[in-house]
Amino acid sequence: MEKVVTIKNKSGLHARPAGRFVKEASKFRSDVMLNYKGKIVNAKSIMGVMSLGLSQGEEVTITTDGIDEDKAIEAMVSLVEADFGEQ
Repeated sequence: MEKVVTIKNKSGLHARPAGRFVKEASKFRSDVMLNYKGKIVNAKSIMGVMSLGLSQGEEVTITTDGIDEDKAIEAMVSLVEADFGEQ
């Protein structure tokens, strides 16, 4: 499954929200990947997520593949849309 989301958080995907993103992705058995401008990283890796350097307003594609991919994509998109709980 694949979904394009826009980073709304003012600080982008810095350490704290990246940590929340990785923690959420790690709850699922499916592979969870992020694709930003052709660079694909494992969303369960803090270093991978941080290496994308995502800022507010940038679009990233979340891809899930596996047994619980539908639940994984739903949870990851919800987390991004809720500004990683930093409101």
